[in-house]
Amino acid sequence: MAAPKRLPVDPIAEAKRQWIAHGWEDAAAGMTAVTSIIRAQQLLFARIDTALKPFGLSFARYEMLRLLGFTREGRMPMASAIARLQVHPTSVTNTVDRLARDGLVSREPHPGDGRAAMLVLTDSGRELVERATTALNTEVFEDPGLTDADTTELVRIIARLRKDAGDFTEPRPQPDPL
Repeated sequence: MAAPKRLPVDPIAEAKRQWIAHGWEDAAAGMTAVTSIIRAQQLLFARIDTALKPFGLSFARYEMLRLLGFTREGRMPMASAIARLQVHPTSVTNTVDRLARDGLVSREPHPGDGRAAMLVLTDSGRELVERATTALNTEVFEDPGLTDADTTELVRIIARLRKDAGDFTEPRPQPDPL
C-alpha cells in the first residue's frame, strides 16, 4: 500500500486559522485538540488494519479474542465482555456472531444464569489471537511513532481526559493481607 501524499499544509492548523478568522477563538484550541486526536486515531487504525489484515481480523474481532485470551480458562460471560469492551451490546453480539461462524469462539450456557451466555475461545481462536498479537506488537505497539517519554505523557493526558469524562474511577486501595 502506497503512503499517502503529504499535504503542503497541516489541514488542522488551517482549520484553527479559519476558526479564529470566523470569530470562534474560544473554541479554536478545543477544535484543534479534538480533530488532532481523531486524525491520530485514523492513522493508528490504518496501521492496525494493515497488521491484522493477514489474519482476517478487524480490531473489534481482535479485541474480543484478546479479551478471552487473557482469561484463565478462555471464557467469560457475554455481559462481562460487553462491559469491558465499552461498546454497544449489539456491536459485541455481531462481533461474536462472526467469530463463532469462523470457529474462533463458541457460546455455551451460563452455569448460573439460564438466560445468559458464556463466550468460549476455541483452540483455533487462541492460536490466531496469539499470532495476531505478535504482529500488532511488532508492527504497531512497539513503535507507535512517538518517543517513550511522549508516549507516557500522551497516555497520562488521555487517561486524565477519560477519567474526568467518567470513563473509569481510580481503584480503591486494597487492604493489606492479614
